[in-house]
Amino acid sequence: MKLVLEDGTELQGEGFGASRAVAGEVVFNTAMAGYVETLTDPSYRGQILVLTYPLIGNYGVPPDRSAELGRPFESDSVQVLGLVVQNYSDDYSHHSAARSLGSWLSASGIAGVSAIDTRTLTRKLREQGTMRGWLFPAAIELAQAKQSATEVDMSSDVFYQVAPAEPRLHRGGEHTVLLIDIGAKDNIVRSLLDRGVSVLRAPWHADISALAAQADGILIGNGPGDPKDLSALIAQLQRLLQHYTRPIFGICLGHQLLSLAAGGDTFKLPYGHRSVNQPVQDLLSRRCYITSQNHGYAVRDGSLPDSWEPWFVNVNDGTNEGVRCLNRPFFSVQFHPEAHPGPTDTGFLFDQFLSLVRVMARS
Repeated sequence: MKLVLEDGTELQGEGFGASRAVAGEVVFNTAMAGYVETLTDPSYRGQILVLTYPLIGNYGVPPDRSAELGRPFESDSVQVLGLVVQNYSDDYSHHSAARSLGSWLSASGIAGVSAIDTRTLTRKLREQGTMRGWLFPAAIELAQAKQSATEVDMSSDVFYQVAPAEPRLHRGGEHTVLLIDIGAKDNIVRSLLDRGVSVLRAPWHADISALAAQADGILIGNGPGDPKDLSALIAQLQRLLQHYTRPIFGICLGHQLLSLAAGGDTFKLPYGHRSVNQPVQDLLSRRCYITSQNHGYAVRDGSLPDSWEPWFVNVNDGTNEGVRCLNRPFFSVQFHPEAHPGPTDTGFLFDQFLSLVRVMARS
């Protein structure tokens, strides 16, 4: 298999998974483990993922989802188009493993390549930014690969691909949270259910105001792509913010969408934040947390109206990691408090959100 970047860089390695040509953004993740969760995260929809940890596949893949919200899968399918690793292990060892990573990718139609110097490749992506790339069998030429490559349309179409077709209620407790799904990870639902509330999971293109009337709070979930491509949802959120009085919590893409609806702006990062060791600081307590992140866009500081304030900041590059409304129970974070994979340091944010949900439901 070959990987060719848009700047002309050409890397050849050993294929595993499906032997097919694919094209997409080439992004990297620095996590040491958690490839099952990462590969099924809808935020990676249509991308070619480079894993910097040098040994991948050694603990295999668990059985297919036998139950709703089956752990550790974060959606119903593999979301990336291609996977790039340094050393792939087809021989796996784990008590819950049912098959190899390669066989899982093959069955899912996902192309993979190993024997690539992924750390050198990552340095290139860090210096030059995320680039478009083509991953294809070495027996064909690049021109042929470009003609035949499978690629995901990353405009508004991708959001329809990762969202559920219709609303669905997950019963878990007396109070109900509306989860606006633009590709939300399943562990967001699990995190809410584990804390004793029901979850009304609804596609982003549903009538949000009507569904909000059935809920005690709203959580805007994560997803792939550019938040500005979701103009229809932003317009719905703008109308909702004018009259809604109960808590709203945004995560990752949901953070960007809530900020845009409030009057802020977003911009594309050079190579994004995709790892499980991103340090963020709470600007209120000055305490730092290690977080899981996966996003290519960020909220522009200073773009929000006076009634909003920055809440968290990325310690590495100073970009915004969270905002709060000063006079309404609306807030959001750029990172993933639900983890999967990654640290659970910020899981307390679900507790804070649900505490507000319960208190305001009684008022």
